[in-house]
Amino acid sequence: MADETIGVVGAGIVGLATAREIALRRPGTRVLVLEKEHEVAVHQTGHNSGVVHAGIYYAPGSLKADLCVRGVSLLREYCQERALPYKEIGKLVVAVRPDEPGRMENLYERARNNHVPDLRKVSKEEIREIEPHAGGIAALYSPRTAITDYPAMAREFAKDIEDSGGEVRLAFPVTSITRVPGGIEVASGQERVRVDRLILCAGLHSDSVARLAQDEQEPRIVPFRGEYMLLKPDRTHLVRGLLYPVPDPRYPFLGVHFTPRVDGSVEVGPNAVLALAREGYKLSSVSVRDLAGLAAYPGSWKMAAQHWRTGFKEYRGSLSKAAFMKDAKLYVPGVGAKDVVRGGAGVRAQALDRDGTLVDDFRIHQSGRITAVRNAPSPAATASMAIAEHIVDAVFDDTSRKR
Repeated sequence: MADETIGVVGAGIVGLATAREIALRRPGTRVLVLEKEHEVAVHQTGHNSGVVHAGIYYAPGSLKADLCVRGVSLLREYCQERALPYKEIGKLVVAVRPDEPGRMENLYERARNNHVPDLRKVSKEEIREIEPHAGGIAALYSPRTAITDYPAMAREFAKDIEDSGGEVRLAFPVTSITRVPGGIEVASGQERVRVDRLILCAGLHSDSVARLAQDEQEPRIVPFRGEYMLLKPDRTHLVRGLLYPVPDPRYPFLGVHFTPRVDGSVEVGPNAVLALAREGYKLSSVSVRDLAGLAAYPGSWKMAAQHWRTGFKEYRGSLSKAAFMKDAKLYVPGVGAKDVVRGGAGVRAQALDRDGTLVDDFRIHQSGRITAVRNAPSPAATASMAIAEHIVDAVFDDTSRKR
């Protein structure tokens, strides 16, 4: 209906892309984005590495695979239209240990099934031609993998929403969600708004906001902090493109890698340590409430029992630059602790099931007039415009995608 009001909780890149998609596809619909912070893209979007993933890692047929591949083309076109940064600097996924070429072969087949463009295998000698200072015994090369500026894109999405007659309401932390006849009432303290449908894209708080809407109890969000080092300016020339390890299939994290940014800097990281607060960007950040929730959830203890050794290793890297750079040196042997300074950090909203399984794929729940995005980790930024299409298709039972 043209006179509907659609609410979206969360002004990260997924929430904004979804609100924008509604505004474009359903002219006349009022779109209202509700965000607890005083500006958009403060959390996961604002701490993103900027990589536009090509679809190498994701299980064929999964939402991640399908929406990542679709999202790349949408994102590239949008960046070109709006003069936003989009640089195809290429990615090498490098095998450095004897057991990794076999895993790399599986990755190659997965990437081929996902139609990753121009992907090819390269030898040890070809690695040096692409990245003269890199190590490794073999690699996959994705020349079309790019970098961009996701916070700038999120701000542009917000402008599109407002230009279409919608509203991005900041400083509106959602404290209650109530189903009322014909719609939903969303409150922030004493302030209330009524919407006809509601879409929850709350990122680090996706489970707690979903509980306000009486959605399912699982999965829960476990915050993992990813810390970065920065190459010193006189060492950035050692890395031309993206350098990634062959991922461990047991974990949804990609491991420490080298990431050039659109501003010319080069990040090394991230590690993955359990954060002691949902917005725990510093080692000293602790939330008693968040820790109590984590301790009360059975999945947390099952996860810890399975992965405590890896967790201990990651914390060592958090405390010591030398330990952090130990694995990084395998990919660029000429770079060590003396060549980096501590950079920023981000917190990943990692969904966890009750049995201790780290949820890998996107997970979206729909219950009547409320749709909840419960898990949207990387490559959610890359896939944001495709995720938005997917959500709007489901919410309105509409596959027309009229522009």
